[in-house]
Amino acid sequence: QVQLVESGGGSVQAGGSLTLSCTATGRAGVRFAMGWFRQAPGKEREFVSRISWDGANTYYGDSVKGRFTIFRDNAKNTVYLQMNSLKPDDTSVYYCAASEFGPPGGLKWAAFDYYGQGTQVTVSS
Repeated sequence: QVQLVESGGGSVQAGGSLTLSCTATGRAGVRFAMGWFRQAPGKEREFVSRISWDGANTYYGDSVKGRFTIFRDNAKNTVYLQMNSLKPDDTSVYYCAASEFGPPGGLKWAAFDYYGQGTQVTVSS
């Protein structure tokens, strides 16, 4: 069974930066694509970013393009989300996800197979 553990969430002022981490355990040798989603209270879950298993392909939601960067360290089975120029609208619970069987480049929640528990990011104005 694959487990995803997020860390790095917290509170920051608008304009600040945070880096989220997500480490996958439980399935050595499997090449997962990884992604991040977020959900704020009362809002629908939103795609944030996705990275292919080799890091060659990355995707971003329109609301975070140019501000967030996804990257990974396969030696550590960890994916990161560098978040810069944070806005109050970025306040959400951020979820890590891993795709083993989903379609290549899939950007929907259902395109992933494993999910983390989420980490809270709060941006104050």
